[in-house]
Order: sequence, then C-alpha cells, then structure tokens
Amino acid sequence: MDITSPCVVTLTWTLSDAQGQLIDELDEPVEFFYGGEDLLPKVEEALAGQAEGFETQLHLEPEHAFGDYDAELVCFERRALFPDDLEPGMRFDGLPGGAASEMPEGLIYTVTEIYPEHVVLDANHPLAGIALRIALKVMGVRAATQDEQAAGSVGESPLAVLSGPPPGSSVH
Repeated sequence: MDITSPCVVTLTWTLSDAQGQLIDELDEPVEFFYGGEDLLPKVEEALAGQAEGFETQLHLEPEHAFGDYDAELVCFERRALFPDDLEPGMRFDGLPGGAASEMPEGLIYTVTEIYPEHVVLDANHPLAGIALRIALKVMGVRAATQDEQAAGSVGESPLAVLSGPPPGSSVH
C-alpha cells in the first residue's frame, strides 16, 4: 500500500541535531497517522506516495521543524507559586495561579532554572531553534480506522516523542 492520506505509517527513526548529536531514536516501530497532526509537514511530504521499506534522510531547518527560538516565551515567576519538589526540566500546562507574567494562553512551560526567590520558565519547544537531521524507515503502511480518521491521530501524538515531558518529570 502506498502512503496517501489518510493512512497509518509505522516508522523507525534516528533524530539528531545538525552536528550529529543524537536527540531521539525509535528502535521499535511506532505508528503515526499520515494526513493529520502526528508528523511534521516536511516528513509527510517526504513520505507521500512511498511504501513499506522506504528509507530517507532529511535535513530540517528550524522553520520546518519546531520553529525558531523566541526569547519572549521565557518568563520569571515567584518561587512560592510552585511545589516544594520543583526540579529543572519539569513541565507545566500554563502558568500557575497568581502568576505575574502576561503570556499567551495554552502553552506548556519548562522549568529551566530555580532560584530562592524566582523560577525561570520557557514555553519554547525543547527543539526550537535547532536544525535537525532525521533518518526514517517505513516499516509498514495500513489503512486508517474510522476512529483514527475522526481523531486525526493514532492516539498520543508521536510528536510527543520529541516534545513530551522529559523522563521523570510531569505536566501539572
């Protein structure tokens, strides 16, 4: 079966930065909804019309991956607004109640630094501003179910592999 929208592709990949530093590796095949929000547009473009066994290597500039780094998405909030067990790398869905910063709604903030009186939060995607290299291999292609088509996804977005909370942290 050729990759056409909507379908489900099963991929493995190796993701690294432009200098070749490993960022993420999918050794075990993972399913992605093709034609929805699961894959970056440039990845979908490369997969279009291909079939099981297809392999490619892509170079993605930040504007084709997770965007440029935006310093305006960094803010400082009082340490007292956060739990006692706060650690760098923890992520929060939105700012805590009582926050002084005027930031856009619906962002996920990563704690980047903790000081006695304040916390530094960054709402940029962890890979924002980074050019990426991705080596993909299509392990399978199948028709999407009606539920997958309605959701536009196979479940948890595979982009969460790249953008989800770091291991051991939590989104509050």
